[in-house]
Amino acid sequence: MVSIATGQEAPGSLEDVRGLLNSWLIPNDTRTADDRFESYARQRRLPEDQYDTVQRLRDDLRGVVERSAPAGEVLNAWIDRLDVRPDVDDGRIGYRHEAGPAGEALVAVLEAIASGRWARLKACPDCRWVFYDHTRNASKRWCLMTAGDAGGRSCGSIAKVRAYRARARRTT
Repeated sequence: MVSIATGQEAPGSLEDVRGLLNSWLIPNDTRTADDRFESYARQRRLPEDQYDTVQRLRDDLRGVVERSAPAGEVLNAWIDRLDVRPDVDDGRIGYRHEAGPAGEALVAVLEAIASGRWARLKACPDCRWVFYDHTRNASKRWCLMTAGDAGGRSCGSIAKVRAYRARARRTT
């Protein structure tokens, strides 16, 4: 897990989605999954009657970002469930819904897909922190290469050291 101020922020409303996705995390000190949705929801003053829907959307979107769930199937199910519909106005396409915070998050995802930014939202394979890949060729794999601060984890460096040691064991 890394701190939020690491240059991994997503553009526009996709950053709100990234914040939602990172309300579930694996802290470096315990390395045990920690669901901090309640705190996230209170901070953002989400209506309590929306908690369950937003939390389930978060879990499904994490599956899509982590590539463990089929994106089309998951997103189409949520589009139907939240009744999100396209809305064309003055030559621009937008979306309308009456689904509150879950609808807003889903619209941000749909807009990111349309703009090509969604594919740059990735989850670190080690700590599963969701980050936005700002690299030119969209090839970033890990949250960070260096810890950066006391709460940070250098997942990229750790993975490279593991791979190096495994190669070294095979050659000896």
